[in-house]
Amino acid sequence: GDHGDYQKDESLVAGRLNREWAGTSVRAHAVVEYYGATQKAYVESLRRAGYRDDEIGTHAGLADTALALAVDPRLVRADLLKSAAPPGRGDGVNGDPRRASAELGQIGVDAIVRETVDAIRKASLRP
Repeated sequence: GDHGDYQKDESLVAGRLNREWAGTSVRAHAVVEYYGATQKAYVESLRRAGYRDDEIGTHAGLADTALALAVDPRLVRADLLKSAAPPGRGDGVNGDPRRASAELGQIGVDAIVRETVDAIRKASLRP
């Protein structure tokens, strides 16, 4: 799940499927840690590195833009990045993407992979 609003739905669906499949060896897992890593571990890492919450943002700010740069730089209009307006501009952006970099995004990618793999391993050990 890539959006906070969907995490509960994914857990409900996994629970429903697991009840339906109770007599089989098949299980569904809602790996909410995938999204949670972007909201907790990654944001905390950015804060420790000196970035402010108003930069990190919650939508298309530093955190989101840095993740996009790390995963696929073509997703970011780099020519407009440095000249982006500061926070509070009212265009759907919450945060300040101007100091985003692929290196900062890699911190988030590493957190997502680490926490997701741990969650999958734990879920796979449960009956």
